[in-house]
Amino acid sequence: MKRGFRILSLNVSERTGEQKKPAPGRRVTLKENHGIVGDAHAGDWHRQVSLLAGEDVDTMRGQGIEIGFGDFAENVTTRGVDLAALPVGTRLHLGESELEVTQIGKECHAHCAIYQAVGDCVMPRRGIFARVLKGGEVSVDSDCSYDL
Repeated sequence: MKRGFRILSLNVSERTGEQKKPAPGRRVTLKENHGIVGDAHAGDWHRQVSLLAGEDVDTMRGQGIEIGFGDFAENVTTRGVDLAALPVGTRLHLGESELEVTQIGKECHAHCAIYQAVGDCVMPRRGIFARVLKGGEVSVDSDCSYDL
């Protein structure tokens, strides 16, 4: 069964270890077996694209810190899907592109500025990672769904 969700923001960075900024024109190109063209985390590995639910960003905002999309270094900020509850192997459809969830959460070796400010960060627990199975153009207006 397919279920829909929305993209709130598409974010990229030129270097690893830095916060991402919303992509120009609110669109990106996903390349098969690579990730987002022009993003520092793209490459031949299992964490080509990172995703974080906007609901999780809202939780952190509720702790009194100003947070923008991309501040958790997520490529795709969504609304309407509990990303962390999706099992590894779930297929995500963003426009004409297709991703496969490869990892839920990640170990945080060096606490980010958000963690240092409020003593918590949702990305290590709630962020997910995916590899690109089929590339294509994606915008914040793209139709999105996932298979259960």
